[in-house]
Amino acid sequence: MNGRYAVVVMLLLTFCGSANADEQDTRQKISMPEAVKTDMLSRMRDHLLALHEIQVAIAHGELDKASDIAETRIGVSSMQPQMQQGTAAYMPQAMRMMGMEMHKSASRFARTATEGDTIRALDSLSTVTEQCVACHAAYKLN
Repeated sequence: MNGRYAVVVMLLLTFCGSANADEQDTRQKISMPEAVKTDMLSRMRDHLLALHEIQVAIAHGELDKASDIAETRIGVSSMQPQMQQGTAAYMPQAMRMMGMEMHKSASRFARTATEGDTIRALDSLSTVTEQCVACHAAYKLN
C-alpha cells in the first residue's frame, strides 16, 4: 500500500473509532476556573509548538538554538511563579510532579544539546515528551 494511502486509512480509523472515546476515557478529570484552564491550555500549546521548533532546529544541526528554545519556552526558567501558583492549586500532586519533571527534563535537554551530540540530545528530548505523554494519558481538563 502506498504510504500516503496508509496515512489516510489510519486517520479514518482514528476518527471513526473516536465516537466511543468519551465512554472509554479513564483519565482523571481536573476541574479549574475557565480563566486558569484557558491559560494552562495556551501554555501547553506553546510547549507543543516549542517542541516542534526544537525538532526543526535539531534537524538543521542547530543544537544551540534548540537548547535556547527548550530552556526559555519549556525549561525551569520559563516558569512564571504567579502562573504556576494559580494553576498548581487545581492539580493533583502527581500531576504537579509530572509537570515539574517535564520542566526539569527540558532544562536537562537544553544543557545536553549545548554539548553538540545530536543522538544524546534526542535521547534527552525524549524524556521531555515522555512526561507530556504520561500526563495527557492520566489527566484531562474538565
